[in-house]
Amino acid sequence: MVGTYRRTAIKEKKIGKDANNLVFCDLSDPNSVEKACIELQRKSPKWDVLVMCPGMQEPVGSFLDCDFDEWENSVRVNFTSQMRIIRKLLPLRNRNIKLGSSVLLFAGGGTNNAPKNYSAYIVSKIALMKMTELLDAEVSDTRFTIIGPGWVKTKIHKATLRAKGLAGDNYSRTIERFKNNEFTPMNSVLDFCDWVLNSPRSIVGGRNFSIVFDPWKNKCLQDELLKDNDLYKLRRFGNERFLKRRDIKWVSL
Repeated sequence: MVGTYRRTAIKEKKIGKDANNLVFCDLSDPNSVEKACIELQRKSPKWDVLVMCPGMQEPVGSFLDCDFDEWENSVRVNFTSQMRIIRKLLPLRNRNIKLGSSVLLFAGGGTNNAPKNYSAYIVSKIALMKMTELLDAEVSDTRFTIIGPGWVKTKIHKATLRAKGLAGDNYSRTIERFKNNEFTPMNSVLDFCDWVLNSPRSIVGGRNFSIVFDPWKNKCLQDELLKDNDLYKLRRFGNERFLKRRDIKWVSL
């Protein structure tokens, strides 16, 4: 197993003797990403599973009030740098796995509404969802799946806590989550990843799953996913609503 790190102190504190399996990578720096990909290719010339789980909420605040350079950097970390890594490493996937190699990405909110004050983070996660579907359509021997873990107790929430009023109502919600310790257990995230890795492409390929809200442990879900290719993918809502309304007389302006 090979992974990446960004902060040397954390690497030394948490990894210890396994440090040789880690590669430095700063997703905000394209040159760092390129160098990391070269090293990852050397350390893992044929991989089975590629897990992409970085994320940052900054800059927190309304789009017009954010520094655009910070906003653009957030999109780079949350989206484009991840695509750069996938593009570089995908040719090294193990093509001899029966179910196919697997790429796991992590989603965020914003699929059903428009959360305020997190535009860079939200738009990046939405882009990841669509790229998951696009890659699934273009690369038939690999399973691309994006996972919505819900609220997980990680350092990503520090951005909201630091932003305070700039985060709007999400600041108080985050405070309550920590107060009541209401988070998705990491074991649930790992169990879900195992489920994806042991599921065929026809079930998990190109889809966005919610660990908290989807009945992924229920075998009936498999039948529903096989019947509906649009299930758990980004789609425009209400496409046929007015096409069915024969009582409306349309007037061109």
